[in-house]
Amino acid sequence: MSILKSLSARVLIALALGLGIGAFLSSGGNVPGWLVSTTEAIGSLWLGFLQMTVIPLVFALLVVGVAAVADAMSAGRLTAKALAWFAGLLAGVIVLTFLVYEAVLAAWPVDAESARLLVAGATGADAPPPQAIEFGVWLKSLAPSNPVAAAAGNAILPLVIFALFFAFAVTRLPEHQRTILVQMFDAVADTMIVIVKWVLLAAPLGVFALALTLGLRSGLGSTGALFHYVLLVSGGCILTALACYPLAALFGRVGPLRFARAIAPAQVVAFSTQSSIGTLPVMVECARKNLDVPEHVAGLVLPLAVAVFRLTSPVANLAVVLFICHVSGIQPTPAQFAAAGLVAFAVSISSVGLPGQVSFFVSVAPICLAIGAPIELLPLLLAVEVIPDIFRTVGNVTADLMVTTILNRGDKGVRVIAPETA
Repeated sequence: MSILKSLSARVLIALALGLGIGAFLSSGGNVPGWLVSTTEAIGSLWLGFLQMTVIPLVFALLVVGVAAVADAMSAGRLTAKALAWFAGLLAGVIVLTFLVYEAVLAAWPVDAESARLLVAGATGADAPPPQAIEFGVWLKSLAPSNPVAAAAGNAILPLVIFALFFAFAVTRLPEHQRTILVQMFDAVADTMIVIVKWVLLAAPLGVFALALTLGLRSGLGSTGALFHYVLLVSGGCILTALACYPLAALFGRVGPLRFARAIAPAQVVAFSTQSSIGTLPVMVECARKNLDVPEHVAGLVLPLAVAVFRLTSPVANLAVVLFICHVSGIQPTPAQFAAAGLVAFAVSISSVGLPGQVSFFVSVAPICLAIGAPIELLPLLLAVEVIPDIFRTVGNVTADLMVTTILNRGDKGVRVIAPETA
């Protein structure tokens, strides 16, 4: 069947089978201890292989991403304005994501028993909240006196800061040296992605083992928490996409109804392909024909947006992390929120263009490490990510066309797009 050719579909089926078989076996009582320990070991082994690529991949992607942004900055005024809009929008949605999701989870919490079963089934124990972090201690930790030790200890924020310093320093080197280093780290990133793809080939087995362990320990009691997660992350992406309509009207002078009609073909392609890159040709066509964006603006801004800008990335990634904190009983400190926000901003730029499953783990795991959330839940959440990923892509495409509309209005010599008349 064609559906089995999709890794996402196979992983989702593995999750359902694992939970179902585990719940069936646990309902009979007397589950052998060796079965639980064996399935847990298989799942943990697969997770370990996946986790081992995070540090080198994040470091390499940051170096390559900063180099790409630095090159783009030198390409002209319109490019610089586009990058400024990208950075401002990403920073804004990160702040709003913390505020909105904390309020949503307070008003609409995950069922306590379902949350407990999910965490206990995935980790083997109730996850204790992390120790409170003093602001002074956190501030001093930002300067990694030993980057190697930071990497070894999964101290992701100091490592990200060192990577950013290193990447910006690379951009100041003579061209031949800069080219050599960027190509080397690009090759390192590609190598890590190859390894991740190899590991993801075993994703159905790994997720089945982890889901079977979860089913053996908690039955089907945790499914409510997984359903809550899907609604939470998908809802955040949908709200992000909807926010683009008033922004296009306010700053781009394109009425919401006209904007909706103009970008609908691109959204349909994004929904069906779950790929911003695959939607790029349709986005360019929509911008030129439906929004009257000149070819030189659409041809510059949209490819740049696809390359370095994903507005739903920090929204969805932080939603995943805040969900994990919520079900684990973790109350992050302001310092941990700041660390998570900084890492979310960095990885949202550096992980653009990665395959969906690779992007999910590489983007979310560093934020979990920064805020102190357990990553053992990520494989199970990866299995149901196929649904939120649809809305991630639609939101990204909507945001790309929104920024293009805004920049078109501000580009000198380009006809201003009139607002929609009633």
